[in-house]
Amino acid sequence: MPHDTVTEETVVTLVDSFYAKVRRDPAIGPIFNRVVEDWDHHLAKLCDFWSAVTLMSGRFKGAPMAVHARLDGIRPTHFARWLHLFRETAAETCPPEAAALFIAKAEMIGQSLQLGIAASRGELPPRQSVAS
Repeated sequence: MPHDTVTEETVVTLVDSFYAKVRRDPAIGPIFNRVVEDWDHHLAKLCDFWSAVTLMSGRFKGAPMAVHARLDGIRPTHFARWLHLFRETAAETCPPEAAALFIAKAEMIGQSLQLGIAASRGELPPRQSVAS
């Protein structure tokens, strides 16, 4: 069940504030600004994504893993910076309980994207089987 402190308005405020920071950030801003052609469209899609993740609205239609895996030059340091800015913005724009929920989801999503990108690049070590 969605958290009581998360609303559609909370989602929009967080997304708009966060990506305003991202666009200006010297470490990750150039990556986003290089690939995002229409920021209004992208922000609407991101609001749909976070609404689906936190409110179970079902609005998001897309394949974030495939999109991110195609991007050249994304490294773990970029994810760390993304997550730092996200945590900071969630704390600034959301009630504490909502911020905690958004941050927990962002951490899981970031880890999943990093693992998926590494796997698509053949950068993961082979899985070790457990001896019985």
